[in-house]
Amino acid sequence: MYIIAGLGNPGPKYDGTRHNMGFDTIDVLADDHNITSCGVQMRAMFGKGIIGGEKVILLKPMTYMNLSGEAIGAFVRYYKIDPETELIVVYDDIDQEPGQLRIRKKGSAGGHNGMKSIIQHLGTNKFPRVRIGVGAKPAGWDLADHVLSRFSKEERAKIDEAVEKAARAVEMIVAGDVEGAMNAYNTKPKKKPKKKKDAENADTGEKTETIE
Repeated sequence: MYIIAGLGNPGPKYDGTRHNMGFDTIDVLADDHNITSCGVQMRAMFGKGIIGGEKVILLKPMTYMNLSGEAIGAFVRYYKIDPETELIVVYDDIDQEPGQLRIRKKGSAGGHNGMKSIIQHLGTNKFPRVRIGVGAKPAGWDLADHVLSRFSKEERAKIDEAVEKAARAVEMIVAGDVEGAMNAYNTKPKKKPKKKKDAENADTGEKTETIE
């Protein structure tokens, strides 16, 4: 059995905001696989169903973002799930451009409060995650205001496509093909042009340290 947890904030006030990419992906998966809500238990809305022949629980924590780990941790313990192989978390990423995807088998919270809470309650960061880019905070903006803001019309088109791709990536992970999902959907970073000094050193055979 898999638990597929999408992060977000509950209530109409937060519908369509940058912080609710996880909720949006869960909605797509529920619609595509005819998984209906079973209600709210352990501070999360959930539904049980089948994806690709595997039993799954689709999960939306109702704790608000910063306490996501309370609900996810409770479900993981109750259903005796191994996070490393049976948990998938979908959430927003301000370090990626709107619509870009980044899939990883494990990793740090990267400053995301929802992920910090999950890692704290699970006691591990070794679980697959699908990150959906929502764009960096504009200069002078408060981070909370940014992640709770909505997308422009142009951004929204990219986000809708990315949410669909995130759902497909989750399906591949459930089928046991994390590597395939990474190869298919991870957005390759653009190559940075070499600096003049780097080019000169390349000609002379000297090595320089590049900071990414």
